[in-house]
Amino acid sequence: MTKQDRAVRTRLALIRSAAEQFEARGFVRASLAEISAGAGVSSGALHFHFANKAAVAEAVEHAAEQALREAAAGHRDGDGSALQRLVDVTHRVARLLCADVVVRAGLRLNAEQVAGRVRDLRREWRECVQGLLAEAEHGGELAAGVTPQRTSAVVLAATTGIEVLAREDDGWLARPSLTDLWQLLLPCLAAPCLAGTLDPAGSEAVGSGPAGSGSVGIGSAGSGPAGPGVQAEAGRLGLALR
Repeated sequence: MTKQDRAVRTRLALIRSAAEQFEARGFVRASLAEISAGAGVSSGALHFHFANKAAVAEAVEHAAEQALREAAAGHRDGDGSALQRLVDVTHRVARLLCADVVVRAGLRLNAEQVAGRVRDLRREWRECVQGLLAEAEHGGELAAGVTPQRTSAVVLAATTGIEVLAREDDGWLARPSLTDLWQLLLPCLAAPCLAGTLDPAGSEAVGSGPAGSGSVGIGSAGSGPAGPGVQAEAGRLGLALR
C-alpha cells in the first residue's frame, strides 16, 4: 500500500469514527480523543487531516451529502413512471440510512447546525421530490386537483419525520413502514390510468445496495492493499498526501 493509500484509509477511518461519535453523542459531547481512538490512530494523525472538531464534522456532512446525492441521482434522471421512481428513491434512501452511519450522523449534525455551517443536506432531497412530482404532473400521472407543490410538502414532511423517528427506532426505516406510507398516499396522488401499476414496496429488489454504498460508509475498500474504494475516494478528494 502506498503512503497516499494509507493516508486516504486513515482519513476514511477518522470520518467513520467521528460519525459514530456524533451519532451517539452529538457534536458538543463528542471528543477528538474518542474519534482518534475509534479510528485506531494517534491524535497527531487526526490533526494531520483535520484542524479541529468542526473540520471533522464538516467532512462527515460533506460525505453524507455526496452519498445522498448519488442515491437520488439515478431515480431523478431515470426512465419510466416518475411516481414509481419517487417511491423507489424513498426506499433506496431508507436503505442508505440503515447501512451508513456517516449519512445518519451527517443529517444529525446538519439539523444541529453546528459551527454555523450553511450546508443544507435536505435540499438535495427536497429538489429530488419536487422534480419527480413536476415530471409526474407533466406526464399526466397525477390525479385531478393534485399539485406538485402541495404533494411535495406532504412527502417531505412524512419522509423527514420517518428519518427523525428512526434515530430512536430504526424500524421506521424498514421496507414495510415506507410501503404503508405509499399504500396510503398513492391512491390519492396517482391518476386512474396508473391504478394497479405502481408498487408501494418499490420496484427494486430488496437486496439492492443503496447508491453511494461505495462512499465513505467504509467497508468498501475492495480487495488488495489499494482497493477501488480507496482509489475512488482518493480521486474524489484530489489528495496529494505525503
